[in-house]
Amino acid sequence: MLDGQVDLKSQHLLSRSSIELHYCITETKMDEKVKMVMRGWFAVVLLLVCTVISVRSDASDHKYKVGDSVPLYANKVGPFHNPSETYRYFDLPFCSPAHMKEKKEALGEVLNGDRLVSAPYKLDFLQDKDSEIVCKKTLTNEEVVQFRRAVIKDYYFQMYYDDLPIWGFLGKVEKEGKTDPNEYKYYLFKHLHFEIFYNKDRVIEINARTDPSARVDLTEDKEVDVEFMYSVKWKEINTPFEKRMEKYSQSSSLPHHLEIHWFSIINSCVTVLLLTGFLATILMRVLKNDFVKYAHDEETADDQEETGWKYIHGDVFRYPKYKSLFAAALGSGTQLFTLTVFIFILALVGVFYPYNRGALFTALVVIYALTSGIAGYTAAAFYCQLEGTNWVRNVLLTGSLFCGPLFLTFCFLNTVAIAYSATAALPFGTIVVIFLIWALVTSPLLVLGGIAGKNSRAEFQAPCRTTKYPREIPQLPWYRGTLPQMAMAGFLPFSAIYIELYYIFASVWGHRIYTIYSILFIVFIILLIVTAFITVALTYFQLAAEDHEWWWRSFLCGGSTGLFIYSYCLYYYYARSDMSGFMQTSFFFGYMACICYGFFLMLGTVGFRAALFFVRHIYHSIKCE
Repeated sequence: MLDGQVDLKSQHLLSRSSIELHYCITETKMDEKVKMVMRGWFAVVLLLVCTVISVRSDASDHKYKVGDSVPLYANKVGPFHNPSETYRYFDLPFCSPAHMKEKKEALGEVLNGDRLVSAPYKLDFLQDKDSEIVCKKTLTNEEVVQFRRAVIKDYYFQMYYDDLPIWGFLGKVEKEGKTDPNEYKYYLFKHLHFEIFYNKDRVIEINARTDPSARVDLTEDKEVDVEFMYSVKWKEINTPFEKRMEKYSQSSSLPHHLEIHWFSIINSCVTVLLLTGFLATILMRVLKNDFVKYAHDEETADDQEETGWKYIHGDVFRYPKYKSLFAAALGSGTQLFTLTVFIFILALVGVFYPYNRGALFTALVVIYALTSGIAGYTAAAFYCQLEGTNWVRNVLLTGSLFCGPLFLTFCFLNTVAIAYSATAALPFGTIVVIFLIWALVTSPLLVLGGIAGKNSRAEFQAPCRTTKYPREIPQLPWYRGTLPQMAMAGFLPFSAIYIELYYIFASVWGHRIYTIYSILFIVFIILLIVTAFITVALTYFQLAAEDHEWWWRSFLCGGSTGLFIYSYCLYYYYARSDMSGFMQTSFFFGYMACICYGFFLMLGTVGFRAALFFVRHIYHSIKCE
């Protein structure tokens, strides 16, 4: 089934939130300044949210009387196997309506590549039609070639009737057992049958099918006379209006699909249980022996030479290199983790129902903007805990660590889309709106969060004193290096989610519909647990080998799952999909690189936080001088 999306119901996304930021101008006026600043920015945020995701529907109540005009919009056309390569419907020489009207769209709809314009068909409520003529036209040689190329590439069209999606193919290639492509026949369908189901005064369902006998031969480069026609048939059913979208989600809820999803869950749960049980048993036993050994050593011979992870207690809390970059990575990862949690909450409450056009993109943009203060606060607070001084540079680095690569990728891909004249190219007005959101919401909240983090004055809690000079790290075997450890750390979390990855990819980069968000949320929780446990285990083995540079290693090991996901992208593109062409290839690998980079930052943050908790715990449990 082809994948589209339908209008966003903005009331689900207008959730109220309060952000407390301490802006220290003077000690006596701090609270008053913070309140004034936050009131102003909160008003701007609400205004932008209302503007960006406002509901715009031609028929808000979806109720009609006999003969009423029901809105029908033509959206786009494009190759079936290249979901990102879509073009405006009237880029092909179809019959144009007398008065073409473009539908105003929300931000998420534009980001999704939707460009709705009024269609030439009149499907009035409860009005049957039989072989109604849309127009008669003579296709020139160039138009015949244009249509034939579309038929060869298996073009489909998409429309929306009363917010219900409609699809169909433009034509077909008749091979008739011939092996020579020069002998193939190319046909364009010219008659479209609409079958519309209604319940009292509401439209419930619509199907569109082409008449295979009504076709035009486009094989030769010559002018062709075409008479485009359509038929309309209305039928009454008892399905309530509230359930008219359920049929689009049934494909992902079929028994054999659910069996695969549950097999994925069981496989992941078994992985988690085995891993956590194994690591818990080993680590608890080893740590217990370590604690007993170190306690015995302290009682019998205080001057006895220490070995293992206790031996490096004076170096384990030595601050990492490039601490500004490290703090910025933690801030960005924390923001992306918060963004993911909010997206799951919206998905679980039913905001992203099938064909809720542009809802996900709107939510991503708005929530990312509103959570930028979390990134600034986390990065600046941690940077100051590490005794950093240039917090302004740290905040700027935090703001550009994820947005910078995403912006560069977007500039390149948008240029490609403009060169192809595809709907994926964002209009100038949309780019201005995104820039205003970044300038008026994201950046100020990031700075305010950074100021609040700087003024938090929290100290880094280290149970052991750090020595003046670091100990030399002993020579370690190759498999204890960073890259082998990252490979081990990323494989297990990836193995717990790879089955579900196919369905997600088939939904994002194909025409499947993914609606089982509860299962996806369980898989996400499993991913977090496995990432935390494997990072803790590898951190312990690293400390036991007297390697005290664990800060960056734990972050890299935690985030290495993102590299495995990107490797899966290569497999999916070449083995599981039929995508082709420079535009589709660049869009797929470009945006997937940004997504996997976001996973790297998010899971790296989870891995480091788990490792930090573990390291603090074990060094609290022994006597360190």
